[in-house]
Amino acid sequence: MELAYIPSPSSGVLYLGPVPLRGYAFCIIIGVFVAVWLGNKRWIARGGRAGTVADIAVWAVPFGLIGGRLYHVITDYQLYFSEGRDWVDAFKIWEGGLGIWGAIAFGALGAWIGCRRRGIPLPAYADAIAPGIAFAQAIGRWGNWFNQELYGRATDLPWAVEITSSSDGRVAGTYHPTFLYESLWCVGVALLVIWADRRFKLGHGRAFALYVAAYCAGRFWIEYMRVDEAHHILGLRLNNWTAVLVFLLAVLYIVLSARKRPGREDVVEPGVSDGEAASDGEADEVEAVEKDEEGAPSEKEESSEAEDSKDGAGSAKKS
Repeated sequence: MELAYIPSPSSGVLYLGPVPLRGYAFCIIIGVFVAVWLGNKRWIARGGRAGTVADIAVWAVPFGLIGGRLYHVITDYQLYFSEGRDWVDAFKIWEGGLGIWGAIAFGALGAWIGCRRRGIPLPAYADAIAPGIAFAQAIGRWGNWFNQELYGRATDLPWAVEITSSSDGRVAGTYHPTFLYESLWCVGVALLVIWADRRFKLGHGRAFALYVAAYCAGRFWIEYMRVDEAHHILGLRLNNWTAVLVFLLAVLYIVLSARKRPGREDVVEPGVSDGEAASDGEADEVEAVEKDEEGAPSEKEESSEAEDSKDGAGSAKKS
């Protein structure tokens, strides 16, 4: 008998009055906001404009969602197109099923479009947003807890997650909470990237590549623990092979980039002056001060007026 475990929610839907809000979607939305907020702070610190990260995210986020869903549906096609399945379920993204590999690939494509429209180098943008993406993944993984999915092998450890659902081949019991393991790993990845970026002044996409490599290292062992249905190649799950391949590519990029383009970009957003990266509130204060200065007479004007009054007084005395 288990003395302690993580209980699963009885329902994956939260209600704000009459409005249903699915836990999976809620976690993704919160994650996106955190990624944009942190990315904006890092972008400003690198010399970019406030708001640029959000403007480009308008392109990156939809592309990322589409790519993540496509990867999941393609690699787990049997869940939607095999006998007895309804292919319409492939569009029900709120029920879970986003492949991070497709999300990052398509999200990068969307970000590239947004960056190109503004004349911004994609690697610089990727470096600024990398820790935020890791934090977003950490938050988004809790959507799997709401859906009672992506858990590992059976265990009686105190932090095991209790699965109560019996649909889609689930068996009630307590299992390794791989969603929790990945969430904690992603928090560690985000902190690692922030530290390494400050310590080594990473640039030209190397902070993003570090995030990718570190995530893949954790995803490999976490994926190995999972028991949900998946395609296998040479005894390993498909996502294990994907993690290995992407890890090697990320490390190779870091090595080659450091040799070819050492250091960090001097300019990340063309046309930004020293004061333009200030926040909107700071900009409003500056504008108010400038208006006050425009309305007030300058020192030269005050001195000239004083001289004119003296001359007038002197000529009055002479007369």
